[in-house]
Amino acid sequence: MTGTRTKEATGTGTATGPAARWELALRAVPGVLRADLGTARRDPLPRSRWLNWLPHAHLVLLTVLLSVWSLNLYARHLDPLPGSVTLLVVAQCAAPVLALSRPAAGWWLSTGALLVSATVTASVFGAERPWNAGAIALHTLVLLLLALRVRPVAAAAALAVSLLTGVGALGPGGVPHLPTLWSGATAFATATVVGASLRASRVSRTRLVAQEELTAEERARRALLEERGRIARELHDVVAHHMSVISIQAQVAPHLVENPSPELRENLAGIRQNAVDALTELRRVLGVLRGDGAAGDTAAGVRHAPQPTLERLGELLANVRAAGLDVTAETVGEARPLSPGTELSAYRIVQEALSNAMRHAPGARATVTTRYHTAGLTVRVTNTPATRRAAGPVPSGGAREPGHGLLGMRERTAMLGGELAVGPTPDGGWDVTAVLPAPLHAQPTQSTTKDGYGS
Repeated sequence: MTGTRTKEATGTGTATGPAARWELALRAVPGVLRADLGTARRDPLPRSRWLNWLPHAHLVLLTVLLSVWSLNLYARHLDPLPGSVTLLVVAQCAAPVLALSRPAAGWWLSTGALLVSATVTASVFGAERPWNAGAIALHTLVLLLLALRVRPVAAAAALAVSLLTGVGALGPGGVPHLPTLWSGATAFATATVVGASLRASRVSRTRLVAQEELTAEERARRALLEERGRIARELHDVVAHHMSVISIQAQVAPHLVENPSPELRENLAGIRQNAVDALTELRRVLGVLRGDGAAGDTAAGVRHAPQPTLERLGELLANVRAAGLDVTAETVGEARPLSPGTELSAYRIVQEALSNAMRHAPGARATVTTRYHTAGLTVRVTNTPATRRAAGPVPSGGAREPGHGLLGMRERTAMLGGELAVGPTPDGGWDVTAVLPAPLHAQPTQSTTKDGYGS
């Protein structure tokens, strides 16, 4: 019984879904009309991208010409021309100009003038002409300017009210004559449809631009998270190695001492246990990051390879040369072992800079300079301007992971508390300079290859 009632209730809700939506839409109409037509707020017509304010000036000039034409139509039948008629035409002329900045207020002014014009025109020209051609043209401009700025529901309501001014003026005349009314209705409806269509197109372009901006921001944020995840995985490997060494050394130490005291055994056991617990927590927090690598990396076993250091920079340069980039290397100062994080970040920065050089400056020559100094390590990668256009995707020269360009370099430099400077060179090339803190390492200086890097 409960299941039956639930099904019936669900079916009823589904059946009344469209009706409920229509009811909500109808309830929203008064609010839309109040917001769009019941206000005198300023909503200036945007200037043209190519013509600037020229269309606005042309519209004002057209309004003046139409007003002069309307005055001439009245003057043919009224001599002398009453001041009230002149004031009426001036109000009709002012409405389009006002609608340029305040569309709702301009429409109300034009509609009031149109209603008075219908009465005056019927008395001058006959009941078969509730509007003259000048009044129709001026109000058409106002409806067009209104439809460009308000929602379609409000534009349709404004059209209906405009048509009612002509129908109301025909009523007292006995038999309504419709030719002029149909001409005005056609002009008004055309202006409303055109204005609403242009507004819809402008709104769509605005939303598209906003969506593109959001997409670009989301893409940058995703790239940032991916790069941070990659850095976290690499640091996990480095830290896990050292923690494992600490645990093994603490386990082996009691066997290296003859008759170790219970306190020593207990302290070493505590050291080992703390190292194991720290390693477990590290793997628990960062282990999930090791599962989101690319399928190609997993297949090639790259994710399980040792993290590269500056000792392998010669291999990277060889791969880059094989990919077609003319690169030279130089080492300034006495090379010395660095902290694992600094070695890894320096290698990745050089790798990414060379990949960018191949990708964006085909045919260029690159120079890699590593400078060892007391405060740290400076890595500089420069390339000359491109000598040919890129024909397509450029290989990364053996890069394990392509990274995210300058974003990844900045993340790595900031992580170590260093500084990164990138920008064009005077000859049209590109320069990447990273200054990384490099505390002295206890290990002895290693031998170097002909390129100046450890073998």
